[in-house]
Amino acid sequence: MTGTVYLVGSGPGNPELITVKGKELLKKADVVIYDALINQNILKLCKPDAELIDAGKRGNKHSMEQWEINKLLIKKAEEGKTVIRLKGGDPFLFGRGAEEAENLRRAGIEIHVVPGVSSSIAVPELAGIPVTHRDYSSMVTFVTGHERADLINGRIDWTTLAKGHGTIVVLMGLGNADLISKGLISGGMSSETAVAVITNGSTHSQNTEITTISRLTETISEKMLKPPGIIVIGDVVCLRNILGDLI
Repeated sequence: MTGTVYLVGSGPGNPELITVKGKELLKKADVVIYDALINQNILKLCKPDAELIDAGKRGNKHSMEQWEINKLLIKKAEEGKTVIRLKGGDPFLFGRGAEEAENLRRAGIEIHVVPGVSSSIAVPELAGIPVTHRDYSSMVTFVTGHERADLINGRIDWTTLAKGHGTIVVLMGLGNADLISKGLISGGMSSETAVAVITNGSTHSQNTEITTISRLTETISEKMLKPPGIIVIGDVVCLRNILGDLI
């Protein structure tokens, strides 16, 4: 009998922010295939005899390539096991969860998704920065700061984003901060536009640095900021002065 695969979002980093359903499934899973951004304490929820497999990516180093993960998910399910693919944040937001779901569907594997608290919203708000606000921003755009390596021309139109009036939230963008800042400024964004860089969001080591779009790269370098990090661009950043940390 073929098993079942669950794509589970682990939340923004703090193990207490995983959903109740995700927590209960981890207690029952035979196999847990997890990503690099997973807080290791979440794995303590797994049953003692569960098979734990690290499939994470750290920088440019992969524990497993994507095709290997896809193949492994099918293999474990075909062995009749209950499998959890544990991903950071929400499975379908810049996490390749949708690609994995497609692959499993095509293979005829039963699959379910357990949404997770997305770091794109949770991390800024825990830093006292709501991504929308009636007085500052009525729209928000979520952008990946790291597109597919095989794309000849990127899909992100920084010039169009620069002309918008809402908040821009960039995930996985610390390594491409120079490209992002230059793209937005050349597109017409004011060089003094407020920016927050938040690292290790939702955890006790969460850190927030406030800067401007023209000094984004310099700030990341000076403060030696390392992934995982989120970049928030726009007027809502000023609310941190009032709200402070809300973690």
